[in-house]
Amino acid sequence: MAKKYDAKAFSQQKRKRRQWLTFVRMCRYGVNNFSRNAWLTIAATAVMTVTLLIVFMTLTARQVLVDTVDQIREKVDVSIYVKTETTPSQADEIKSKLEKLDSVTRVTYISPEQAKVDFSDQEKGDEGTIAALSEASNKLPGTFNISIKDLNDSSELQTFVQDDELYKEVQGRQPSFTNGIIQTIGRWVGFAEKVGIGASVLFIVISSLIIFNTIRMAIFNRKEEIQMMKLIGADRGFIRGPFIVEAVMYGFIAALLATGLGVAIMYAAREPLLSYGIAVQTTIDAMMLYLGFVLLGMILTGALIGIVSSLMATQKYLKL
Repeated sequence: MAKKYDAKAFSQQKRKRRQWLTFVRMCRYGVNNFSRNAWLTIAATAVMTVTLLIVFMTLTARQVLVDTVDQIREKVDVSIYVKTETTPSQADEIKSKLEKLDSVTRVTYISPEQAKVDFSDQEKGDEGTIAALSEASNKLPGTFNISIKDLNDSSELQTFVQDDELYKEVQGRQPSFTNGIIQTIGRWVGFAEKVGIGASVLFIVISSLIIFNTIRMAIFNRKEEIQMMKLIGADRGFIRGPFIVEAVMYGFIAALLATGLGVAIMYAAREPLLSYGIAVQTTIDAMMLYLGFVLLGMILTGALIGIVSSLMATQKYLKL
């Protein structure tokens, strides 16, 4: 019984060793294939690098845009006004109602008295303006400065202004809705995302086609060698394996180059973008903190593109 068990264990060990040797040989043949035709290798790797760089910059740019919009949203407020006679209790009640709206993130109330003080502080150097303000009999209106979640949608707040009875009772001048600016910013973000996604898809298709044709040419160039491998009984995986390894190497090297170029571009563009108020630093900090995961994701993306292209080529032209 023990001998039978030992024989079975030895057979399994021998099979695993043979599988490992087969894998090593496939990798070695794939590396040799990679370096066999320099121009095809350079072309395929270059296009794959451009593809992965576009994917990298699309994802990075999207995050930068999201951070910038969040920063702008904190600065862009919608203002609604109430009469100078509005009591503190009325103002508190309106503020409480506004804060309960789903689309509202922050509400700040500036009373007429506080508005006068703030205006005086701003015009501190202009004695004529200060004197005129002191002599003026009319007061500045009370103001609610409101931040909303979605820059494209202030409909809930407009409904409140139109329907709330307490607000209509104390309403001052017409509210200041910045829909034009808000919608323009939102359209910029949406357009940039669509362009980035479209460019990524386009270059992924182009890269896949180039790798597909590169593998196809490699199959044609080694047609006699492949036929000989079939005649001596090589299985499908062993024949297809080197081509898959070759395609994965395109993706691996391209991922390293694209990640390096992407990081360099972000650092080169940091100061100009910051000077225009674009919130790029948060994205750069996160990118460097998780650089290992970013690189791994790029390698997996490149390998996936290479594997799919290689499998399609070998399936079609090897007739396995």
